[in-house]
Amino acid sequence: MQTQCNGPSFHFPTKISRQVVARFDGGAISSEGGGLLLQQVERVTGIIARFAACFTDHRRPELVEHTVEELVAQRIYALALGYEDLNDHDDLRYDPLLAVLVGKREPTGQDRRQQRDRGKALAGKSTLNRLELTPVRADGRSRYKKIVLDTRRAEMVFTDLFVPAHHQPPAEIVLDLDTTDDPIHGNQLGRFFHGYYRNYCYLPLYIFCGEHLLWAQLRPSDIDASAGSVKALVKIISRIRAAWPQVKILIRGDSGFCRENLMCWCETQGVDYLLGRAKNKRLVGEIAPEMAQAKEQYQRTGQAARVFRDFEYQTLTSWSRSRRVVGKAEYLAKGENPRFVVTSLAKEEIAARNLYEDYYCARGDMENRIKEQQLYLFADRTSAATMRANQLRLWFSSVAYTLLAALRRLGLKNTELAQAQCSTIRLKLLKIGAVIRITVRKVWVSLAESCPYQRIFQQVYEHLVRLCPTPLRC
Repeated sequence: MQTQCNGPSFHFPTKISRQVVARFDGGAISSEGGGLLLQQVERVTGIIARFAACFTDHRRPELVEHTVEELVAQRIYALALGYEDLNDHDDLRYDPLLAVLVGKREPTGQDRRQQRDRGKALAGKSTLNRLELTPVRADGRSRYKKIVLDTRRAEMVFTDLFVPAHHQPPAEIVLDLDTTDDPIHGNQLGRFFHGYYRNYCYLPLYIFCGEHLLWAQLRPSDIDASAGSVKALVKIISRIRAAWPQVKILIRGDSGFCRENLMCWCETQGVDYLLGRAKNKRLVGEIAPEMAQAKEQYQRTGQAARVFRDFEYQTLTSWSRSRRVVGKAEYLAKGENPRFVVTSLAKEEIAARNLYEDYYCARGDMENRIKEQQLYLFADRTSAATMRANQLRLWFSSVAYTLLAALRRLGLKNTELAQAQCSTIRLKLLKIGAVIRITVRKVWVSLAESCPYQRIFQQVYEHLVRLCPTPLRC
């Protein structure tokens, strides 16, 4: 980071006899020492490189100081390390370690063409925002913004990364669909008020398979929750089946996705589904005896009681056929709590209780993955004026999540952080103070001796090096 040799001193009173005086004069010190592990994950997986390949650069090569891959890597590494805004990069461009992660030949920035840029190895916010603001039809004749994103390639990057992440084809996969609110506070394109969430927001569609993110689509909120889900599934499942023809696929979602077009498509394509179903008087009436039984059990034991019923059900107009519905008659201290799911799975395959408790309730883990991305990787920083720019911001966040998820899956296995959330991984493993010394032949990174997670750092490094050995250079 940029230093001030003759900067001010900061005196702090303490309970010890020695004075404590702080200055910003430590030299080339970075707080992102653990980011080296992210770079190793990138070497193993190629996540950032694959996403960067979705851009076409129409700039004149002889005038380019920051390649597209360097710009994309800078943006994604910064998100993974906790820097949410483009404004942060006006300070981050001085960080020599981040320059090393990005792949800059001269991490000090002393090789920049303009004198005013010397010492700034990385791009600032005005250069990075060209990724977001380049019009879709820009070309070499455009004046400033000439880096064009192929959105069709970008939306499929996550599925293309999902298949190679498995050493052998799984017998069965579960695709979880969900949506959430992304509050907006300006006059962005696509701004609508959503009655359920009670604010102005976007309504992004997510599709996960376990911890693997397969789809992240920004949408306005004046639509049905399931809008676009069939189109997304067509693209995703065609790619998956091309690689794994025999894999069994189950679609899982809440009642917002219980729609005739989705269920009918699944039935014609040989895809199973397990979806929540909104309650109504007819459904509640179907499980009235079971609810009475659950109430009697609760009154007898004082504990929450559940009784399940398996039956065939068809709506009056919206469904084209009858389907298997499982009703949960639950009685709690607050009273009745009926719930329903509809599925294509046969009774012979799985019993009603197991279907609901073991399969349907497991979809709650997807909500944790969405929360990770929104809270810790800043998927809700959609403050650009256009939907296209905000969609790219969502994808940047999604790639950063994918990178950290790969670190957790590949590097942190069999460690105490194997199930840690992204925020915990960042705090304990990535935010490590480091002194940077740059010589003609090497970049020496001296990590803080007081780091309490040195053993885990070493374990992660060894796991990643086994997957992609680092060539030694003497």
